[in-house]
Amino acid sequence: HTLINPVCQILEEVMSGPAQLPDGCVLRPARQEDAWTIRRLVIGALLDPTQLRWQQFWVIECREKVIACAQLRTFPGAQELGSLVVSKNWRNKGLGTLLSQHLRQQANQPLYLECLGERLVNFYQRLGFVPVAWQDLPQSLKRKYGISEFVAGLFRLPLQILHYPNYQ
Repeated sequence: HTLINPVCQILEEVMSGPAQLPDGCVLRPARQEDAWTIRRLVIGALLDPTQLRWQQFWVIECREKVIACAQLRTFPGAQELGSLVVSKNWRNKGLGTLLSQHLRQQANQPLYLECLGERLVNFYQRLGFVPVAWQDLPQSLKRKYGISEFVAGLFRLPLQILHYPNYQ
């Protein structure tokens, strides 16, 4: 339960506001010098920090400070949207929505994600993602998500796997 509340709070901003960048902010691919900031954001949000590769991230920077990040991982036959975090002081401005939409547009293969909690599921469903059963996953994601489902089951966490059915 301690993991669910912080994760829900990370995406609090998606409940309101249009997906527009605030004045003075830019959306850009991450650079090597962003690696530690990305890691701090992800760890601070209690997300899995083990598969962070700055080259896969997009960030939102405001006044030369990274305030949000998300990554698009590539697997054989699939991609995954992951590690979406918005700094606490920048929530409720639509930045999570903006990053999600941008990465969805960048995807060139079927897009998947995993999330904890009903609020996150609702957020991603509003963006067009739909629940998918483990059996229907591409082979390249079955092991990864199978491990996640096993761990979530041990701790009775409400893990949901979602798929974006209309990738470009």
